[in-house]
Formats: sequence, C-alpha cells, structure tokens
Amino acid sequence: MQLPEGKHIYFASDFHLGIPNQSASILREKKICTWLDEIAPKAHTIFLVGDLFDTWFEYKQVVPKGYIRFLGKLAQLKDQGIQIEIFTGNHDLWLRDYFESELGIPVHHQPIERSYNQKEFYIGHGDGLGPGDSGYKFLKKIMTNRTLQWLYRRIHPDTGIAIANWFSQLGAKHGEGREEQFQGAEKEWLVQFCLSTIEKNHFDYFIFGHRHLALEYPINDCSVYINLGDWIRFDSYAVFDGTSTRLQYYKKHD
Repeated sequence: MQLPEGKHIYFASDFHLGIPNQSASILREKKICTWLDEIAPKAHTIFLVGDLFDTWFEYKQVVPKGYIRFLGKLAQLKDQGIQIEIFTGNHDLWLRDYFESELGIPVHHQPIERSYNQKEFYIGHGDGLGPGDSGYKFLKKIMTNRTLQWLYRRIHPDTGIAIANWFSQLGAKHGEGREEQFQGAEKEWLVQFCLSTIEKNHFDYFIFGHRHLALEYPINDCSVYINLGDWIRFDSYAVFDGTSTRLQYYKKHD
C-alpha cells in the first residue's frame, strides 16, 4: 500500500488500563484519548499492539466494566475513516468479537505482515515469540483453548472477571515503579526471533510491545526492531511517516 501524501501510521501498546487503581487508570485513559485526538489529522492507520487492558475477558453478552472514554474514542476515530487494528497481548488474550462487531475494528491474535511505501513490517505483541519462556508458552496454550474458555464463561461475570483481575496483577513487572532493563541481544528473545526471521524473510521493521522497553535496535543494516515501550513509564509510540519509522514520546499531562 502507498500512503496518501501527509498521512502516517502509528503504533502503540501496553496501556494496561485498569492498573494500579481506578483513578490512576482514568488519568492515563484521558491522556491516551488526548493523544489519539492529536494524531488523528495525520493518521491513516493506528495499530494498537496488545495489552491495552491489564485484564479483559469477554462473555457472550458481557464485557468488562470501564474504559468508556477509550472505547468511545476508538469508535469516533473509526467513524471518521481512520483504520484501527488491535492485537491481543498476554494480558488481554481473551479479546473476541466485541471490537469487530461493535466498532468494526479487527482483532489480531497472531503477528501480521504489512507493506507500506515499499517498507516491510512485521507487527505483533511479542509474547511467546523466540526461544525460551516455555512456561508461558504452555500457559498461553491453556488460556487460549476454546473449550477451557467456554467452561470459564460458565462462571458468573462478577466472579470470573474478579479472578482474571487477581491473576493478572500477580505479574509484578506491570506495577508502578518497576523498570525493565535490556538484557543484551543474546538474552532478549524478541531480538533472537528477529535474527532468526531475517535469515528467511526481509523486514524493514519488526514492531513489538510486551517488553515494556522503549527501544530501537538494529538487526542488520536494513532491519530494525522497535519495542513500543508502554504508557506506564514512557508514554511512547512509533510513527511511520512514509519514509522511516521512529519512536516518539508523548508527555502532555493533565
């Protein structure tokens, strides 16, 4: 696809709406909505690359309480003709058809490949990619099993969502004040995934979230791995302006 003149593509991830408490989450939600308003005039496509919510579990007729500003903003932008695509992350694996049916926004459960202005993109949340992390990969298979999800939906939503919230917040790395550190290429599974993939297929940009690092890391002379950071510490996102993709930071606070 060739982008129209003056239009950009935006990437963001790891909003983790819902933590550490309702008041702090609402402030972050308002900031995200203000950012979405500000990028809208130039936005051709917005990719929201997973862990938008710290917990999300959809029942057939019930979705989690809250996030009304964010959901309304997505509906508004979509109605304005901006393409929006969402990915599941390890905290919101249970996104199903609500966004598609209610907002017309597709939800990707696996990484995707896209081409814009002769640049090749590989886009995904990043959880479970690369070597290692066998425990999480096994857990992900259990949590994405349709039969087990059907059984979980037999639990009353008040109880089911409460259990999901409790389980989700056991992950200490998503709490305030916890700083992730780059472990070096040999220990970073997403870097290893990029290195392995680039041996078979060329991509100009690998776009991932998950690691809570705002990072641009060259894979080779022609390929860059970009980790989108988060909106807990960095307020970071990436922009493709038709020529190159760069990390940027939004620091406008109420």
